[in-house]
Amino acid sequence: MTDTAVRIDDEPMGADALTLGRRVRAFRLERAMTLEALAAAIDRAPSQVSAIENGNREPRLAQLRAIAAALGVTVDDLLAPDAPDERAALEIAVERAQRGPVFGALGIEPVRVSKAVPDATLKAILALHQEVARLHKERAATPEEARRANAELRATMRARDNYFADLEAIAADLLSVVGHSGGPVSHQTVADMADHLGFSLHYVGDLPHSTRSVTDKRNGRIYLPTEQSASRDSRSPILQAFASQLLGHDEPGNYADFLRQRVETNYLTAALLLPEKDAVAFLTEAKNFRRISMEDLRDAFAVSYETACHRFTNLATARLGIPVHFMKVHESGTIIKAYENDSVAFPSDALGAIEGTPVCRSWTARTVFDVADRFSPYYQYTDTPRGTFWCTSRIEKAKEGDYSVSVGVPFAHVKWFRGRETTHRAVSRCPDESCCRRPSGALAERWEGMAWPAARTPTSLLAALPTGTFPGVDSTEVYDFLERHAPADG
Repeated sequence: MTDTAVRIDDEPMGADALTLGRRVRAFRLERAMTLEALAAAIDRAPSQVSAIENGNREPRLAQLRAIAAALGVTVDDLLAPDAPDERAALEIAVERAQRGPVFGALGIEPVRVSKAVPDATLKAILALHQEVARLHKERAATPEEARRANAELRATMRARDNYFADLEAIAADLLSVVGHSGGPVSHQTVADMADHLGFSLHYVGDLPHSTRSVTDKRNGRIYLPTEQSASRDSRSPILQAFASQLLGHDEPGNYADFLRQRVETNYLTAALLLPEKDAVAFLTEAKNFRRISMEDLRDAFAVSYETACHRFTNLATARLGIPVHFMKVHESGTIIKAYENDSVAFPSDALGAIEGTPVCRSWTARTVFDVADRFSPYYQYTDTPRGTFWCTSRIEKAKEGDYSVSVGVPFAHVKWFRGRETTHRAVSRCPDESCCRRPSGALAERWEGMAWPAARTPTSLLAALPTGTFPGVDSTEVYDFLERHAPADG
């Protein structure tokens, strides 16, 4: 036995105690040796040998050598990581499950795993444990856990000014490999990227309704819808599909993993559509001429307004020295996405989560919905308890309704932006409820107890958050789809 096979404290390494115990028992039974006979051979009580075989006790190296000698095998034979047979593997799996935290939390008395227990019973116990474990894992997608994960992720983004150099490098390398020489990234360039990464593109009319694309990793295929959404860039689903593969994402283990992977995928997608070198050069020139504009950035790289705003938040602080905040707000006033590193005071809940909270009615993200001209950029100054902020905002349409997409900066940095001359100005006292969340005394006196509104309840209210490895995706539907479309030899 080599030195690497023992612990520093002279305890054996290799197989865990359960596997080691089952291997000792298997060798003993092969030799028709009783428990008492093995115990006598190593000068130990039968109860001690039984504890070893049941995985309740791990022998030290000297004792392990004595057992190996008594059985006529080597220490390495005993320490092999594999179960001696299928029955032993099943027993080990059940024992391990019963000793784990999930089974313990149920408060159920463990079943004694002996040779008298049928295989079917052990398989049933194991299947029930796996299902309970799966349900426990899905609890990570409760609103509380999801909001906590979102708050933690935003803190990470803020600490890095929403700039991730490693993702920028991956994007630059891929753009270089396919020969992109600057400017907007064409559909052909995106197709060349996919081909370089070993993916072929297939447009189908029966894509699962819960997906934007489906990647067949076995056959190197990316399936996309034949009908493109008018509100979405048709290049983005392709980039997002292979971005996760390029980033080496595994199936998310919890909701925090899912959120992190989504942010990384969206970041890389934007970094490919608006390459750092070109985007920084464009924005630097705009800053020098004091005319930074989200519309100009959008038009220069042929992307959506929202993508341009997201990309600006990546580069504004790290490459231009401008602190910034971003908001996407539903027409109901609910924040859908948000980011800040400029000390603007977003509303938040007790967990620090921002998404799902209502934004102040005086902020640009809300007042823009009342503007008659929705084709021109809208600018506004807002005086808040933390200072004055300037914002530019635009209405975007989606199947869920209208959204405002806003980018803002502190007053000291408005000098770099087009639209700084606006006369639109508002005052926000939020989080003081008297600002916009509490009706005036006269209104409350007149209508309190006399109003009975019927709420437009979101269909997802009672569902909390979608469960599953990829929240909101029907895995059965996806697997059926892949089976239908897989090549004959796939």
